[in-house]
Amino acid sequence: MLGLDFPGNPGPNNAITDVRGVAVGYSTVIEGEGTLQPGKGPVRTGVTAILPKGHDPEPQPVWAGAYALNGNGEMTGTHWIHDGGYLIGPVCITNTHSVGIVHHAAVRWIIETYRETWGEEHLWAMPVVAETYDGVLNDINGQHLTESHALDAMRSAKPGPVAEGNVGGGTGMICYEFKGGTGTSSRRTNIDGQDFTVAALVQANHGIRPWLTILGVPVGRHLTDDRLLPRHEQGSIIVTLATDIPMMPHQLNRLARRAAIGIGRGGTPGGNGSGDIFLAFSVANPMPLSQIDQAFLSFDWVNDEQCDSIYLAAVESVEEAVVNALLAAEDMTTLRPAGDICRALDHDQLLAIMKQYGHD
Repeated sequence: MLGLDFPGNPGPNNAITDVRGVAVGYSTVIEGEGTLQPGKGPVRTGVTAILPKGHDPEPQPVWAGAYALNGNGEMTGTHWIHDGGYLIGPVCITNTHSVGIVHHAAVRWIIETYRETWGEEHLWAMPVVAETYDGVLNDINGQHLTESHALDAMRSAKPGPVAEGNVGGGTGMICYEFKGGTGTSSRRTNIDGQDFTVAALVQANHGIRPWLTILGVPVGRHLTDDRLLPRHEQGSIIVTLATDIPMMPHQLNRLARRAAIGIGRGGTPGGNGSGDIFLAFSVANPMPLSQIDQAFLSFDWVNDEQCDSIYLAAVESVEEAVVNALLAAEDMTTLRPAGDICRALDHDQLLAIMKQYGHD
C-alpha cells in the first residue's frame, strides 16, 4: 500500500486468503452518535471470522501452533492446540467483552456446518476466539454483539480480496495511538521447486506513538500531534498466520513465535498491558477427524532446514499487515475520554517522513 518498499513477494491479494481454501468474513457494527451512554452506545465494534477450510461441510483438522508473547489477553482453544496440535472450525477475533457470545456462535456454526458428523458422533467443539480491547472508541461494557452478529461474520466468509482498517473485530481498535484495526498481508516462497504461501491477518490495537517504526524509520517520533495515550500502552494485538506448507505442530508453534519479530519490526516491545497472542495453522495434510479415522496415519512435513525462508515470510507478512491496518483505517471520535479524535495515519505525512530517510 502507498508503494512502500516492503520486502518479499506478496500473493495476488496480499492477504491471508492467498492461502488456498482460507475464507474471511466480517460483521461490523457501527450504531449511534454522541456522548457515551453505557449500555446504549455508541457502538463501534464487530467480529472477524477466518475459516481455514472455508465452508467445506466435511470437518477436517488443520494443524496448528500458538504462542503468547505477552499473555494479557485471551485466545480460546489453545490448550488443545498445544496438546493435540490442531484446531477444527473457525478462528474468530472480537472485542474483550464479547469472547463468550462469539464462542457460543462459533460452536453453533460448527454444529450447523458439520451437522451430519456432529449428529452421528459424540464430538465437542473447541473453536478459537481471540480479543483486543476497544473501550476507548466503543461502548464495550454494553456487550452489544450478539450471536447473530458473529454468525453473520462466519457465514459471509469468502476467499479473495480482504477489507482492512475499521472492519470486523478491528472496527474500534487503536494502534500506536493512530486508528488501527484489521490488516493482512501474504508472502510467497519456494521450497525445492514448489511454490507456497505464508500469510498473516492481524487485529492491531497495540503500541504507543514514540515506538512506531515503519521499514526502520522512527515515524512515531516525527508524528507527535493528536496523541491519545501518552503514558503507557493499553492495547493488544492478535496475529493469525496461515500457510499451505506441510508443517508439524511443533514447527507451527515455532512459526507462531516469529509473529513476535514481525510486530517488533513495527517498534513494540510487547508492553505489560498488552495481549500479544499468535496462532499459526497449515491447511496441508488434510485428513478426517481422528475419532473416525484409521489406526495408523501418514503425515508430510517440511525439513527443518528449509524453515528459514518460511520464518522470513511470516515476519514480513506480519510487519506489513500491521502497517496495512494503519493505512486503511479512518478517523473515529473517542468515547472515553469523550470527544477526542483518534486520527488515522496521514498518508502524505508518512510519505514525506519516509522520503527523508531514503524511501522514495
